[in-house]
Amino acid sequence: MTAPVQDHPASECVRVSEVLARVGDKWSIQVIATLGEGPRRFNELKRAIDGISQRMLTLTLRGLERDGMITREVTPSIPPRVDYTLTSLGLSLLEPVRALGEWAIANRATVDMARSRYDSRDDRF
Repeated sequence: MTAPVQDHPASECVRVSEVLARVGDKWSIQVIATLGEGPRRFNELKRAIDGISQRMLTLTLRGLERDGMITREVTPSIPPRVDYTLTSLGLSLLEPVRALGEWAIANRATVDMARSRYDSRDDRF
């Protein structure tokens, strides 16, 4: 038997939605998954994540750092070396992200068939 669901104030729902928006963003998921393989430099991440622009990667990294999912470590050198690493919070998100990715791969064909059926219906509008 599960515990009853508690009513949450609207402000709490907004806060949860903000977190879900960050961790559910397609680029954030890919950055988390890539950093799950180990620390990476900016250009390594850009090469590993197909289709992400430099600006979008910068914004995504800043958001993930702000939310405590990754750390940015600057090593003084010429040029400076910057490495991105998952924090313990980011690592805790890695398992659900991987599970979601595996689910998407396993169900891609089923989703494609459902889309085709829907798109071919006459009663959609």
